[in-house]
Amino acid sequence: MNLRFKFAAVTLLAIAFISPITISPALAALPLAEAPFPSLAPMVKRISPAVVNVATKGTIKEQANQQNPLMEDPFFRRFFNVPPGGKPREREFQSAGSGVIVDAKNGYIITNHHVVENASEITITLLDNRTFEAKVIGTDEGADIAILQAKQPNLVAMQLGDSTHLEVGDYVVAVGNPFGLQHTVTAGIVSALGRTGINPEGYEDFIQTDASINPGNSGGALVNLRGELVGINSAILSRSGGNIGIGFAIPISMARGVMDQLIKYGKVKRGVLGVNIYDVTPDIAKEYGLSESTGALVGGVVPGSSAEHAGVKTGDIITSINNRPMKGASELRNSIGMLRVGDKVEIGLLRDGKSVKVTALIADRGESETAKAVDINKGLEGADLIDTEGGVLVKTVQEGSPAAEAGLRSNDKIVGVGRTPVINTKSLRQAAKGVSVLLLNVRRGGAIILIPIR
Repeated sequence: MNLRFKFAAVTLLAIAFISPITISPALAALPLAEAPFPSLAPMVKRISPAVVNVATKGTIKEQANQQNPLMEDPFFRRFFNVPPGGKPREREFQSAGSGVIVDAKNGYIITNHHVVENASEITITLLDNRTFEAKVIGTDEGADIAILQAKQPNLVAMQLGDSTHLEVGDYVVAVGNPFGLQHTVTAGIVSALGRTGINPEGYEDFIQTDASINPGNSGGALVNLRGELVGINSAILSRSGGNIGIGFAIPISMARGVMDQLIKYGKVKRGVLGVNIYDVTPDIAKEYGLSESTGALVGGVVPGSSAEHAGVKTGDIITSINNRPMKGASELRNSIGMLRVGDKVEIGLLRDGKSVKVTALIADRGESETAKAVDINKGLEGADLIDTEGGVLVKTVQEGSPAAEAGLRSNDKIVGVGRTPVINTKSLRQAAKGVSVLLLNVRRGGAIILIPIR
């Protein structure tokens, strides 16, 4: 067999492998030079007008601990006119990402929260080089989803797919604007599903793909070979900042629910169950007589919460939610976080070696407290506290403040006071009442530490 016929054999094999196309006798009879080659071009041409460039401008506040260590020197602080007392500085920024038009009539564009975070000006550029301003309808940091609106004539929306039908090995295509190179198309496969641990404070159920994703692809489209949107490209795993074949996309099945709430309410009304949970380690599995280290151990139940009303107890292991097995605490957190207030949820438990099922009503987590940390306890002065799933996040800590001297750090999560679980600033305030020493249970990284606040 000469090289020409070897090439023809490989070509026909590629056609059969990439797409289930039946080759007609007439097509098979065509000379090799006239036979069409398999191509994604028709699909790419159809979907590309729905992918946009998102350029942002704004200002961001830099805390003292984000600045160069030289700025701690009084001479340098005076020379560079750094405000005294560790006050944050403001600096202007410009960045670029991608977005996908999901509703042409109303001009709705889905992108990542981190693409438009702190932006005061958002500019959209289409494939045909039309440029116009967009406004933010709503964002959700937890799911890293934002919805923009820019009503314009002749917009093209992308059809939404069903990411729950994806399988490892399926072909996918990523479309976006990496490094400012507009409308770049890359192809690959689904490398894995249900990836977590990329953003521990967020809601994660990532699609992993080897389709090249680089800075600027964030908010762009991950599509199947039918041209349906199955994911929103969000993150990469890289030591250099460039693609190494490990990219992550938010499944559209997860993004769709967030998108609907952002359009309707401008925010996500996320409910809570009212438990503090931990992964089941091999040691815990051995203690409970489990053959596998799966499920989520209930370390505390908030008094008056949905979990308490349903009969969940400290020491239970949550094994399933709505008959879906839970591998660990992160998967459970994601499952509850994607439910809406008022949803009923069936919880599978392991208690004293026996399987138990209870039904809970997902409750409203309540509005975030607007009071300062110092109003909760003077020892917390200098800490910026915000509600997060399963506790209170220490967003920032001012240097030299009582909170810093007590040992609190940025990104600490307060999950309890003494033996009382904490799920938000409201429950932290209640737990702190009348307490002379506030013994905080703080999750830092993968460990739980105790910090006494006097």
